[in-house]
Order: sequence, then structure tokens, then C-alpha cells
Amino acid sequence: MLADDTDRRAARPARVAGRISQHGTSLAYRGSMSPTARTAVQDIQRALARGGVQEIAFSAEAQPDGRTTLGLVWPSPVVEPALGYPDLGVLVLADGSLAEPWLRHPDPVPGAVPAPSADPELLEQTLRERLPGAVGATEEEIAAAEARLGVTLSDELKVLYRVTRVYGGGDEFDLEEADRAGEAVGCELSGLEHLYSVDAAVRHPGWDHGATHAVSTGPDAAVQGLAGSPGWIGFGTNGGDEFAVDLTPGPAGYFGQIILVDHEQSIGADLVADSLTDFVLGRMREEVRGRRADKLPSEAKVGTGCLETIQAAAHPTLEVLSIGASDSAPFSLAPLVGLPRLRTLTAIPGTLADPLEVTELTGLEFLEIGAQEWRVLLDAGAVPRTLKAAAIKVRDQNHLPVADLANEILALWDRPKITQTLLAGDLGPPI
Repeated sequence: MLADDTDRRAARPARVAGRISQHGTSLAYRGSMSPTARTAVQDIQRALARGGVQEIAFSAEAQPDGRTTLGLVWPSPVVEPALGYPDLGVLVLADGSLAEPWLRHPDPVPGAVPAPSADPELLEQTLRERLPGAVGATEEEIAAAEARLGVTLSDELKVLYRVTRVYGGGDEFDLEEADRAGEAVGCELSGLEHLYSVDAAVRHPGWDHGATHAVSTGPDAAVQGLAGSPGWIGFGTNGGDEFAVDLTPGPAGYFGQIILVDHEQSIGADLVADSLTDFVLGRMREEVRGRRADKLPSEAKVGTGCLETIQAAAHPTLEVLSIGASDSAPFSLAPLVGLPRLRTLTAIPGTLADPLEVTELTGLEFLEIGAQEWRVLLDAGAVPRTLKAAAIKVRDQNHLPVADLANEILALWDRPKITQTLLAGDLGPPI
């Protein structure tokens, strides 16, 4: 990569940084990657696989005369990779801690009823016509599945597995029956014994995403805006995403409606049918989602192209505030003091007027600020002890001084240190 850099040809130091894992990369690299650079990345990925290392963060700097330093930051149980970004990652300060969206449970739905289109008799008739001779599950097997899941299945889902349990006798997989069942239902169908709850644990419960998002369910929502629910019963896939019967619908939803859980998303699900009957008969629909104009958002962004002031974002329901680049002077955090639900603050370097104002935010669980701002807090002994996770936002992606700073933060919680390796050499002048 450095060999491709125009900076060295212009007698300026050249820098490159990022993360390389066995299966992907996240690189701070300008322009398209050359074939030589792609080959180098592939060589590193093979080396990681041979060494049993999942990923590594790195930063390198080459002087115009060829003097070069390469820093490697090794994987750590206390550093969670920041997906899609070449940063060092998220420091997990409390062992086993999770961001708030992963802890949110579904709201009770005592008045939820099946959709008018839910018709177990029509569903059974349709499935038996499409699957003559299929072997269904016994009532005892269905009851065992309910006991394992801790829920009462919808009448329609019980009908589905009374017609076909997908697996043949002796628990041996019957590919032909599975294919026929999938065609009859409209998705790749799971066996009764493989039904599962789509809970938060199976949906990328990472701090980098969860800390910066808030979950909410509007009064007109058909699906609750959750990371997962014990009442989302996954029964099939489209090859990547999961179809689930929703036993904990939103205020405007139906008990037993069919939702699609996108594997690329970590929060929420999409309504695809009001009932399993509709789903099998191909009567699909989509939920129209949108925030009510009279409802203040739980997430807010301040900076160019977003809200202009902290005051505009500050309100009692605010949970997550992100401060980006702005042409105005650095922001004061004073308007945020006393907000009862504020749990996350992220700010790019140089946007805080006084980093010590962070200490007045007494409910913070996650804090991402620049290295200089962290330095101010550390020197003053003012790092909020309410934090469960933290991140250091850097502009040049140089992980070496950031790793040292991260170790100071980790030491406050007696967490293991990050291990880094520094190599120095000479690549010679640019070709």
C-alpha cells in the first residue's frame, strides 16, 4: 500500500492503517486498492489463519527516505472490534456488559389477537394439498418444543408442524421432504426441533452499534423495535434472513404475524404478512415505518448537516448524542446536565469546549471522544466510573499511542492490557 502512495513521491510521510481479519478488512486507505496491495492483504489473511489469529489492527508510517515503522495491536478479550471502521475498537470495561438495546425486553401485549386472515383450517387444508403424504409432528413433540422455547406457539404454527415436521423418522434429515415443505410454505423451513427464539444474543450484540442506537416502538407500530424477543420464533429463512412468527407484536400488530429479521441489521424486524395463512398463500404486506412528528427522538446528532446546537438535542428522553464536525465553535455539554436517560456520548476530536464537562453527565455508559480529550480526563482523574465501555476516536488511525492511552483507561477498571508490537525498518525510497 505504501508503495502506491503519492505522499512519499511528494517527499511527505505516507501512512496507512486499519484492521485485517481472516475474512475481511477495514482499512484507512485512499483510492482503489492495487492488485499488489490486494495480494498482500490475502497473504496476511492466510498467515492469520495459520496462526489461529482472528484479526489484527495495524498502523504504518514511511518517511520519504524509506525509514518505516509498523505497529501491530493484537486481539484482546477486552477490545471489541468496531465493525466497518479501522479504529482500535471498543474497550469493554465491565466484564459481560451489554449495551442497553440488548437488554430491552418486549412490552406486554395482553390484548394482542390473531389477524382476521389467520385461518388454521384453511392453512391445514392448503398444506395437506401441497404436501400429500407428509409426516407431521405429534402433539407430544409440539408440546416439547413449547416447553423448550418457554412459549405457547400460535395455532397456525402448530398446524404447520402437524402437517410436516420436516425431519423423517429416527431424526434423520429427509432432504426431499424438506425441499417439498419449503416450496409449500414459501421459505427454507426449519424442523420443529430447530425452532428458536430470535433474541438479542444472536444479533451482533456489539457496543459499537448498540451503544449508539436506541430502541423504541411507536403507538402505530406493528412490530416492536427490539434487538430480539423470546416471542420471535424463527421457523425458516430466505437463504440469509430469518422468518419468524411474532408472538409479541407491536401496538398495531397481530399475534402470530410473520416478520423478517434481516441478518445485516441488529435492531428491529420487518412485517411481511399478517398471519402464517397469508404468508403461505402469498398475501404479503409491508409495515409503513416512520417517526411521529410530535415525538422527540431518543438519538440525536449535532454538527454540519444535523442539529446546529446541543440545546436543540437536549430533552428528557434523549439517550444517545453524537457530535460531529461543525463550522461553529466547540460545543459545551452544559445543556445535557441532568438528562435522566442519556447513556451515550460520542464526539469527534476537537468538538468539545471543555472535556471535563463530561463528568457532569452522571448516567453515561459509553463514551467515545478524541485522544486529547481522554488525556484531559485521565490527567484530572475524572474518567466517569459509570462507563461500561469506551472508545478513542482518532483522526490519523495511528493505533500505537492510542493503544497506550487505552491501557491507561483499562487500568482504571483492572482490565487486561492491550499487547502491541513495534517494528522498524527501511523500505528504501519510492520507486
